[in-house]
Amino acid sequence: MASPTHTLRQRVLTGDRPTGKLHLGHYVGTLANRVRLQETSDVFLVLADYHMLTTRYRREALAQMAEDLRDMVLDYLSVGLDPAQTTIYVQSQVPQVCELHVIFSMLVTVARAQRMPTLKDLGTTQGITHPSVGLLSYPILQAADILLVRANVVPVGQDQVAHIELCRDIARHFNHLYDNIFPEPEALVGNVPLLVGTDGQHKMSKSLGNAIFLSDDAATVHTKVMRMCTDPARIHLTVPGQVEGNPVFVYHDIFNPNKGEVEELKQRYCTGQIGDVEVKQQLSRALNAFLVPFRVRRARYAADPHLVAELLKRGRAKVTVEAQQTLQLVRQAMGLPHSSC
Repeated sequence: MASPTHTLRQRVLTGDRPTGKLHLGHYVGTLANRVRLQETSDVFLVLADYHMLTTRYRREALAQMAEDLRDMVLDYLSVGLDPAQTTIYVQSQVPQVCELHVIFSMLVTVARAQRMPTLKDLGTTQGITHPSVGLLSYPILQAADILLVRANVVPVGQDQVAHIELCRDIARHFNHLYDNIFPEPEALVGNVPLLVGTDGQHKMSKSLGNAIFLSDDAATVHTKVMRMCTDPARIHLTVPGQVEGNPVFVYHDIFNPNKGEVEELKQRYCTGQIGDVEVKQQLSRALNAFLVPFRVRRARYAADPHLVAELLKRGRAKVTVEAQQTLQLVRQAMGLPHSSC
């Protein structure tokens, strides 16, 4: 009764917690890959509101969710994700993921779940000293998201690779115990696995206040760039500066398409012939030019007040069909009673 685990086109599952607007770190980490993959793959993009509850479960945070969902969808559309090619949906509107999560939870030991490095990272960045059971099982729920649509590829940041390894373990274990239902998905890390924030100390993060958002206007981008950290040992423009690891030059390398200009700026900086202000001004211009197409698309989509709701409704309908098929295969393979859902 083995079922096929691949379609003619590969399947991609990716997503984000609906915590608000997306930033440049999201773009280089996963969004650019998503845009590229939608041309050749069936892409499913989940707005993971259950995952958000692991750290943001209070009423005031949940009251903000509708606005955050809208902002994120507009950001997706702004970077070039096409709803005709990418299925966007809200996690909690597809209840089959909860059933699959329960089943997978029985296949993972507590010790295996506790080894996930993100638990320690969240404890540090979010100040969580007593993690909930939900936080512990977060990667298992993520595996349920991925395998619910039987995805082959998962675009993620470097910090999520360990989660995909757990998902592969779960798929392999289930297939060994019951039947060959699930693929073992591969992680796809962006060209810039971790983008340093404007503070130069941590990865770009909304919670740390060191992010440049895809929806920031030109003046806001300029202000943030001019406040960026550079070489702390450089106290005067005539002092040779350090380019390696300097956040301003990290951004130039990624976002400034004029490589000749970048190399000239580096040479002048290393020999004490240019100040931080001029280097930052050039970066501000490059970043704003990079973001112009995003702003234009976002404004066009935002003009339709019903677009996001209709898009998510269509996404839910499509994913529900896939979810029902997967759960039917799972129940058959395990010998569980047929579900009426």
